[in-house]
Amino acid sequence: MKHATKDETATVLYDVPGPRARRRNLLWTVLFLLALAAVVWWVIDGLAAKNQLEAAKWEPFFTDGRIWETYLLPALKNTVIAAGLAMVLALPLGALLGIARLSDHRAVRATVGTVVEFFRAIPVLILMLFANAAYAEFTDISPENRPLYAVVTGLVLYNASVLAEVVRAGILALPAGQTDAAKAIGMRKGQTMAYVLLPQSVTAMLPALVSQLVVIVKDTALGGAMLGFAELLASVRPMSANYGANTIACFTVVAVLFVLLNLALTTFASWLERRLRRGRRSTGAVVGAEAVEELAAPGEQLGEGRGGP
Repeated sequence: MKHATKDETATVLYDVPGPRARRRNLLWTVLFLLALAAVVWWVIDGLAAKNQLEAAKWEPFFTDGRIWETYLLPALKNTVIAAGLAMVLALPLGALLGIARLSDHRAVRATVGTVVEFFRAIPVLILMLFANAAYAEFTDISPENRPLYAVVTGLVLYNASVLAEVVRAGILALPAGQTDAAKAIGMRKGQTMAYVLLPQSVTAMLPALVSQLVVIVKDTALGGAMLGFAELLASVRPMSANYGANTIACFTVVAVLFVLLNLALTTFASWLERRLRRGRRSTGAVVGAEAVEELAAPGEQLGEGRGGP
């Protein structure tokens, strides 16, 4: 019998490329790199032709601390505050809405589903504008603080609705046997959700949750564009006006700060995901006998109410 070679059994997803295919892949790789280099050169040449790469336009960000103290650091602080508040409020609210959409009561499911679909269908910028108008009309919030409240409100309403669908989908993606096993040991629905379904679904939902948190950070820029909220993107105009109209340099620095902020968020989420996976080696939640007895309702412990003595 002819035995398969190592290359022939390397994968079951696709055929291992032969010599001709490898040469073709190498050719396409080289062509892509050349095209990418050409695009980079075209961008750099265009910037140089417009005098956007002059040292005088970039030097203030490295030598003048006032540009950081006056514009960038306060704007970064406002961005972090708005995004942080929106995350802290949207995550638990989205989880509650997602769980409520799985309720056994039709009235609850219909009401929560209507709320989620309504706020999910409205652009977040419109929610911010409506919130700003509502705060101006019905509250005593000062005009200086109103943009922050409006930005956070719009972000929470929209992203909580999106996160609700993420949570609902994550729970429904679990095998039905998890719920059946929890019922078999006497757990009520709330206990099943809290101790079995949610802990397992968090790991699966984490990439989608992190993606939505990154969206929250970026969407704070909408408040600066329409509501005068002093976040990172809004700092470009005064910086450019006071430092030689170096608009490209200002946008580049702000973009780098956004990238670093989101990179820190995704790095933390990746670390958290690895830790959760290490702490949960099996696919199911392992519940000990003592935990079962504590979770079971009085009179429903093992051996009682099921024909036992």
